[in-house]
Amino acid sequence: MLVRWKIATALMLFSSGPAFAADEPGVSATEIKIGGVFPFSGPASSIGLVGKGLMAYIQALNDRGGVNGRKINYIAYDDGYSPPKAVEHVRKLFESDEVSFMFGQLGTPGISATAKYLKAKGVPSVAIVSGSSKFTDVANFPLITTGLVSYDTEGKIYAKYLTKTLPNAKCAILYQNDDLGRDYVGAFKAFLGKEFDRKVISASYEVTEPTIDSQITNLKSSGAEALVIAGTPKFASPGHPASLGDRLEGDRDHQFPLRFGRRHACTGRTRQIGRRDGRYNQQGYPG
Repeated sequence: MLVRWKIATALMLFSSGPAFAADEPGVSATEIKIGGVFPFSGPASSIGLVGKGLMAYIQALNDRGGVNGRKINYIAYDDGYSPPKAVEHVRKLFESDEVSFMFGQLGTPGISATAKYLKAKGVPSVAIVSGSSKFTDVANFPLITTGLVSYDTEGKIYAKYLTKTLPNAKCAILYQNDDLGRDYVGAFKAFLGKEFDRKVISASYEVTEPTIDSQITNLKSSGAEALVIAGTPKFASPGHPASLGDRLEGDRDHQFPLRFGRRHACTGRTRQIGRRDGRYNQQGYPG
C-alpha cells in the first residue's frame, strides 16, 4: 500500500493544485524539484541526447507557466555511463538537492546500481529509460516504472520476424555484455527453444572496448545470414566514429544480407529492421 501511495503521489504532483502534497520533499506551492541522471559524456554519450531533449521539453513547459501553477526544477547530472558515478549523483539529488522523485533516469547499469538506495529511501523513479526486463519485477523494484518496451519483448519480435523471413538461416547476435544485451539473447533463446544453438551464433563486447573487429570477423565466418546488434550507439549507430554500420557499408567481405540494430538519435530511437541491398526500413519511437 505504501509503495502504491508513493508512486501515485509522484504522478499526482504533475496534475494537482498548489495545496496538494505541500509537505512532500522538493515540493512547494510554486515548484517541484525532480532529479535525473544521464550519460552526457563517456562511451554512451549519444543517448545522453535523450536527457537534453527532456530538459528542453521541461523548459518549454515552464515557459508556458509550468504545471498547474508550479514550475518544474529539473536537476540532471552526468554519470558518464558509470554506475559508481550514478550512485554518487543520485545520493546528491536526494540528500543535497532534495528532489521529490527521479524521472527519466537513463542507462541500465546506473539504474541497477542506484535502485537499492532509492528503494531504501522510498524515492520513486518514474519512466526510467531502460527496457531491461528485470525492472518489471515489482517485488524487487517496487518504486520504479519503466518508460520503454522491454528488450525481451523486442528481442522476441525480432526472433519471430527472422524465423518468418529467413526460416533456414543462421543468425548472428552481437551484444553489449550487460543486462541490455543479455536480455536480447535471452529473448531469442526463449523464442527459439531447442533450435537456438543451431540457429544462433553470438558474441559479446564491453562498452569500453575500442573496437569489435574480432567479434565481427568471427560472426561473419560462421556463415550467418542476419546480424542483430543489441547495444548502445558506439557500435550500433551509423555515423558514430566507432560504428559497425558504417564500416560494413564499405566492406563487402563483411556484408550480411539482413541486418537489425538499435541506435539512438536526438529525434528518438530508431530500429533498423530490414536492411537489404543497402536500403533501410526504419521505425522510430521516442527515446
